Amino acid sequence: MFSTPQKQRIALSAYFFLSGICFSTWASRIPTIKAIFNLTEGDLGNLLMIMPASAIIGIPLSGWLVAKYDSRVPLQFASVMFLLSLFSIGWGFSLVGLVISLVLFSISLRIINVAINTQSLSIQQKFEKRIVGKFHGVWSIGGILGVLFSTVMIKYEVSIFWHFLMIMLFGLLIIICMFPFLIKNDKAKASNPFKFQKPNKYISLLGFIVFFAAICEGGMYDWNGVYLKEIVNQEVFTYGYLLFMVCMTISRLTIDNLMGRFGMQKLYITSSILIISGVLLATIYPFLLPVLIGFCMVGFGVSGLYPMTFILAGKTKKYSVPIVISIISTYSTVGMFLGPPIIGYLASAFGLQKAFITFIFAGLMFIPLSKFVFDHLKKTT
Repeated sequence: MFSTPQKQRIALSAYFFLSGICFSTWASRIPTIKAIFNLTEGDLGNLLMIMPASAIIGIPLSGWLVAKYDSRVPLQFASVMFLLSLFSIGWGFSLVGLVISLVLFSISLRIINVAINTQSLSIQQKFEKRIVGKFHGVWSIGGILGVLFSTVMIKYEVSIFWHFLMIMLFGLLIIICMFPFLIKNDKAKASNPFKFQKPNKYISLLGFIVFFAAICEGGMYDWNGVYLKEIVNQEVFTYGYLLFMVCMTISRLTIDNLMGRFGMQKLYITSSILIISGVLLATIYPFLLPVLIGFCMVGFGVSGLYPMTFILAGKTKKYSVPIVISIISTYSTVGMFLGPPIIGYLASAFGLQKAFITFIFAGLMFIPLSKFVFDHLKKTT
């Protein structure tokens, strides 16, 4: 019924889908964890800081894995660890146990991000139309379903333990069924080994784009629920997260067509404007409707940043695809987990509304960085 490339695309989509579900499950339950351990904003910032520190550990590990094995091998290993660590976060047996679980969660997510994006660029070569953006759209669909399920669990007061256990069992079923169909033989060439060295200007610029994109996206994941609960006083605090994910998903499913119609450079500028405007709206008018509209704008703004940047990364000749994805994902991982604790520290010092100004600064950066990227491409083509 399906050709081999189509089967590979479906299988990889399942892994993007699962990653989205698991990450949104964790992020949507952060207010629950904050309440369980009676954490202040500063305490939560300290807890979230564990994740970027752990991601640093994952840098050499993910680089070595993609250089030594086909990307599906570390993807499967990391996916199992990801699910187990998510479940152990929900166990809630002690603060020390939570810290250990977050370390494993962060490292496994780092490896997954490298492996699935490597697979996506390899599969893209088998299709004439662009499909990379749609993979990220599937991730967002998983995120929507994850936060919808979390909303139901919260509404009916299902404990975080049973919630995360159900997600883990569902995830294990997916990876058992889909692993045989993942793309094979995409190991990095021996001529392009992973090394610690200064990347060229082009790779660094792309890295900083995903770094600031990750600050926006990661910060919104981890703090919009807290914002809805503590600033807007909403009992069901997942509404903002849900709308954010819906808007991001709609945009990601259409981003491949938008790139062809308007060009990436214009889309980067549009993303910047949407992020800045959305955050300003949510912070100046901290009421339910303007906050939800603002979060939607931010969702539309951040949606295309990852797929566009990974496509541009595939144009470099300095490294093979798995290695360049590993390098750029390093910036992304650090940004994803550095943004939330920064927001926590600023919120502790100045209040959560003022701390959201961090997103405005990050959003501004896409205009000059994207200009430098396309100026570089013009000089080298």
